[in-house]
Amino acid sequence: MQVLTRVFPVQIDDMHELSIIEGIIKITEEEVKKYEVNRIIQIRLKVGIISGIMPSLLQEYFSIASKGTVVEGAVLKIETVPLRIKCLNCECENIMENIKIKCPICKSSDLKILSGRELYIDSLEVE
Repeated sequence: MQVLTRVFPVQIDDMHELSIIEGIIKITEEEVKKYEVNRIIQIRLKVGIISGIMPSLLQEYFSIASKGTVVEGAVLKIETVPLRIKCLNCECENIMENIKIKCPICKSSDLKILSGRELYIDSLEVE
């Protein structure tokens, strides 16, 4: 068993969950050819909490779209990435439990989003 841990970015502009899954399958097929692996055991995704992507729909579409492909039978494991911000006023960094528009320390709304919008394949577990 082997784990490929290179980050595989997935394009998310104007995509919905089914086309995202189709893109993930395409990336995985390319990696299977490149590394000459026999089987995909698990695909690990990172999905930002404010990405607008619903993990439950990714799971549902994966079970449908994976049939007859190199990822059929693989487990799709999705980790939600929290919203992490940096306040440009007081310089503090925080993970936001609720999607707020103000810094929890100084109450400024001058914030930079550090994480929470991403979508990428974190790793592929292969044989």
